[in-house]
Amino acid sequence: MILVTLGTQDKKFTRLLVEIDNLIKAKEIKDEVIVQAGFSSDYESSNMKIFDLINKDEFDKLIKKCDILITHGGVGSILTGLKYNKKVIAIPRLKKYKEHVNDHQLQIVNNFNDEGYIIGIRDVVELSNALKRLKTFNPKKYQSNKDKVLSLLEEIIDKS
Repeated sequence: MILVTLGTQDKKFTRLLVEIDNLIKAKEIKDEVIVQAGFSSDYESSNMKIFDLINKDEFDKLIKKCDILITHGGVGSILTGLKYNKKVIAIPRLKKYKEHVNDHQLQIVNNFNDEGYIIGIRDVVELSNALKRLKTFNPKKYQSNKDKVLSLLEEIIDKS
């Protein structure tokens, strides 16, 4: 099963759903596709199960069950996929399509891609290729540095 998460932005990310739909119609995607669409929920397709938002318990079940996570370039969405050891393809929402207010997701996707954690692509037209690459892609295991950051903060607070 492929889980597609588009986050909770108040802007649409329809071009990704159109591309996924096209790949299903072309039989390049044969898996069941479930979409958490957020505000792209007015997109309709008989090829995917599309939900506006999914509650946390259901979302956790879906992310654990999925084989592939296709997501926008949000840090939280990418980290969630990595936390559950999923193969992640991330596509940034872009300002030029009015999908976001700026292009910060491009940098996020590039950084995670360059580190070997995900397959990051710049545009939806690259999705077919990314899915093919995923078959031999072995993502680097994500190591959070949260504990180090917390230790540094505690040290700073203790010195104050």
